[in-house]
Amino acid sequence: MRYLIIALITFFALPAYALAPVQEVVSEKGIKAWLIEDHTNPIVALRFSFRGGSALDPAGKEGLARLASATMDEGADKWDSQGFQSRLEDLSITLRFEAGMDSFGGRVLTLRENLDAAAEMLNGALTAPRFDTEPVERIRSQILADLRQREEDPDAIAALALYRKIFGDHPYARGSKGTLNGVASVTPSDLHGFVKDRLGKNNLIVGVSGDITPDQLKDLLDKVFGSLPQTAKDWQIAKADPQFKGGLQVINKAVPQSSILFAQKGIERHDEDFYPAYVLNYILGGGGFSSRLYEEVREKRGLVYSVYSYLADYDSAELWMAGAGTQNARVKETLDVVRAEWKKAATEGVSAQEVKDAKTYLTGSFALRFKSSDTIAAILVGMQKDDLPIDFLKTRNELVEAVTPEDVNRVAKKLLKPDQLMTVVVGQPEGL
Repeated sequence: MRYLIIALITFFALPAYALAPVQEVVSEKGIKAWLIEDHTNPIVALRFSFRGGSALDPAGKEGLARLASATMDEGADKWDSQGFQSRLEDLSITLRFEAGMDSFGGRVLTLRENLDAAAEMLNGALTAPRFDTEPVERIRSQILADLRQREEDPDAIAALALYRKIFGDHPYARGSKGTLNGVASVTPSDLHGFVKDRLGKNNLIVGVSGDITPDQLKDLLDKVFGSLPQTAKDWQIAKADPQFKGGLQVINKAVPQSSILFAQKGIERHDEDFYPAYVLNYILGGGGFSSRLYEEVREKRGLVYSVYSYLADYDSAELWMAGAGTQNARVKETLDVVRAEWKKAATEGVSAQEVKDAKTYLTGSFALRFKSSDTIAAILVGMQKDDLPIDFLKTRNELVEAVTPEDVNRVAKKLLKPDQLMTVVVGQPEGL
């Protein structure tokens, strides 16, 4: 099955270079965007991000960025909440905001004929959001309900506990969703202050794809972002000092299936060994049905419902994460097998065939990411956030192809630290 999937991806995937080249566009007011033109359909997708996210929420106001992201499109300038949302619906415009740990951003997806209206509404949401009482309290209630639900969710409990163990008193330890008390304490004045302080031209990143030319994009950029403050409040946070000392924390929760999370030190995106680590992660647990963890933990032993690993790269910390979910009676065996596979990869390495198969999948599936103008615009933002070169879409597969089995095994020996895996289990595991 694994080889069939790889073969199908290789056969059907269009290469990334089939896309138009990425162009850097700079407006008259100095706003920069990366653009991929696609005039096949009359659709324009715009993604944007401001550096600095929920990790910057003030103490006692945890959830400020999240509440702002959920209410900025609930009325702006001359439109109240109902008027704003009704106009978006009437013109088939998608306008959303989102808050992450290290960034705050959003997107617009619109028909070309409604681009001017979309620009006007996005500019209003960015520069003159109303934060009227009714929509703010309505959205606040929804977020509080979600946070209460997360307090009962084993996966969410495990993630928050693990981050607290790793990050201590660093803002990352709070997660990105906010707290009940923090969200409840945010005032309309806080929300207006967030928009005033955190959204500026100097921390703005923009990616655009679709039916628009560079000259048209220049006008769009100034219409949407030209009236933003030149400078945002400093978005830098202290470098985290994550602690990976191994050990196991069990959190008792009356559920039939335990949630398991592991973490150790990861690798920075621009480290020269990133791509060998990327290939290694695919082999270890990132490759779904093709991964070692899936084969050993699920296929051979039937221990889990799910098992995976991934690299997490934050602005101020890097993690290598793994997770699984299994019956309480099978937790101990699952922990033993995952740790054994982590150690086996570190000490015995991986085979040349595994590296070849991983590279075939990772290069062949890359083009499948470019499935819509919206996802392409998001990729362009991600490239800029990660300080990748503008020709990255052309060179990325070459970087993966250049990885050798020797590279992967050297990195496995250097980076994988089974004795440093921090582990959290939420449930009622037996035998621990």
